Amino acid sequence: MPKSKTHSGAKKRFKVTGSGKIKREKPFHSHMLTTKPSKRKRSLRQSAMMNTTDSKMVKKLLGE
Repeated sequence: MPKSKTHSGAKKRFKVTGSGKIKREKPFHSHMLTTKPSKRKRSLRQSAMMNTTDSKMVKKLLGE
C-alpha cells in the first residue's frame, strides 16, 4: 500500500501542538484593514485552537 501524502494546503495553515490540539490562525487579517477597528485587528493577531470536531479531519489531512 502506498504512503499517504500530506495535504499541502493544510500543512501551511495548521500546526499540531504537543498535546495533540490543532492550532490555526484567524481569518480576515490580510487586507481592507482601514475599515476594521483596532480592537478587532488586535484580536485577529492571536492564533486560535481548532474545534475538536473539525480537528479530526485536519489530522487526517496532515497524516497524524
